Amino acid sequence: MEFKKEFTAGIIIIGNEILSGRTVDKNTSFIALWLNDRGISVEEVRVIPDKEKIIIDTVDELRKKFAYIFTTGGIGPTHDDITAESISKVFNQKYQYHTEAYQILEEFYKNENFNEGRKKMAKMPENAKLIPNPKTFAAGFYVENVFVLPGVPSILQAMLPQLDNVIKTGKKILSSSIDTNLRESQISEQLSKLQDKYKNIDIGSYPYFKEKPGTILVLRSTEEDLLKRCEEDVKKLVTSLK
Repeated sequence: MEFKKEFTAGIIIIGNEILSGRTVDKNTSFIALWLNDRGISVEEVRVIPDKEKIIIDTVDELRKKFAYIFTTGGIGPTHDDITAESISKVFNQKYQYHTEAYQILEEFYKNENFNEGRKKMAKMPENAKLIPNPKTFAAGFYVENVFVLPGVPSILQAMLPQLDNVIKTGKKILSSSIDTNLRESQISEQLSKLQDKYKNIDIGSYPYFKEKPGTILVLRSTEEDLLKRCEEDVKKLVTSLK
């Protein structure tokens, strides 16, 4: 299934804690499902460390390949939160306090110590536009097609819907799952022929091992009628092989 570039996205997960295994990445699946509902296909995901050059090079590469790039992580108050400054360098923009973001945080922390670490969360590229944060009020931001979000899943999940009026959406990506109760080797040849027949449908094959081996087939398409026809053919195929 081919998507026009305007309906494609890449995800960049930034953080040493993900690479070390200390933290489990929950953001990729949430972002991908959210984008699928809006007709945008995630074409690539990368997990990278908190290193400036790697962040700059990765963002610069992927922003040219896809319509949208979503980064997560590295926009907090500590010394190793370098994503915002790195994005500034990607776009050759000054890294500075965003007036509105600063005011939001200043108001939020008015009865507490509004220290340098907290102020840092208001620093971003000079032409950045804010992504509101309804949970902790430290805003994310975007520059052109690069959307910069926090790494904490609950906060990210509250912020993504704020982009509904920003990104251009296509047809919702529909899916259907079929448990064949067959080994992959039993269906591989016929499945390949079905994929040739339904070129506008992604047919994924996922083996599992429970009480006995089996395979789940996942069909994905933006065309509902075509998806249903393919689903019927898959069910006929499974029945014929049992």
